[in-house]
Amino acid sequence: MSDSLERMPELALEWHRAGRGAVVATVVETWGSAPRAVGAQMVVSGEGEMEGSVSGGCVEGAVVVEAMDLVGSGAAKLLEFGVSDDEAFAVGLACGGRIRVLVEPVGGALPVALLEELVAARAARRPVAYVADLEGDARRLDGPEAWGERFRMDRSGVEEDGRTFVHVHNPPLRMLVVGAVHIAQALVPMARIAGYDVKLIDPRPAFGAAARFPGVDIVEDWPDEALGALGLDPRTAVVTLTHDPKLDDPAIRAALGSDVFYLGCLGSSRTHAKRVARLEEAGFASDDIARIHAPVGLDIGARGPAEIAVSVLAEVTQRLRKG
Repeated sequence: MSDSLERMPELALEWHRAGRGAVVATVVETWGSAPRAVGAQMVVSGEGEMEGSVSGGCVEGAVVVEAMDLVGSGAAKLLEFGVSDDEAFAVGLACGGRIRVLVEPVGGALPVALLEELVAARAARRPVAYVADLEGDARRLDGPEAWGERFRMDRSGVEEDGRTFVHVHNPPLRMLVVGAVHIAQALVPMARIAGYDVKLIDPRPAFGAAARFPGVDIVEDWPDEALGALGLDPRTAVVTLTHDPKLDDPAIRAALGSDVFYLGCLGSSRTHAKRVARLEEAGFASDDIARIHAPVGLDIGARGPAEIAVSVLAEVTQRLRKG
């Protein structure tokens, strides 16, 4: 799951505006088995309050002390900790290593206007990279076109020059599933485990009953209306499973008119051929129709709802990570 799901930038801005002071600590380098990935953040107030985590416990105390010393100052500080084997084992690591943490006071090294712009981009589900010079004062926001591979892989990190830190803020991944059918009962929890915010869409109350999908966010609107209201963007996957053209086709047309990164549709090759004919008749070009993954899922010989769900999630992952 991407660390962009955490509200550390938003919290830092809230604390700063409330006059409590705020310092943002960000992991810029760590060992391979760390419980917190590069890009993980913690926010510390001038009163010693803290939210988030940068290490799972072994260096948090030292980071808080350093952060409190920087509240209201202008300078950033790059901290480096050597973690012994015993300390690492105590917090669930296989071995020790090295961790570097960039500590930036809001209103100083981290300009308020830049933080406001970052928070606004995240609220609008607009992918953005926070780029910091670890050896200087330069800070800026870049779009995904500048760091395409990092955005595709959700990979924050330090560039080869050793001083340029790129913190990727991707919108949370979403999966919009059309059709509250047996495959959805397996796919929805799997997608959640993989880090997707999942919405299930089905206007048929008997199918989308809470008893069949406990704890699932079910949208009972017509699929095209639901997709329009939820919004479609490059961090969204759409999967149609109803096998009913009256429900699937409106969703497919809506998805083809957007820039979702994945569109998969249940149905045999024969069923898909009929679907293609309907879309062509509706005026869709062959290049647009070719975006549809159908029959949905990787061809792994899946049998039964659970295995089909595995194949679907595998294909979605392949599309996301390999393009």
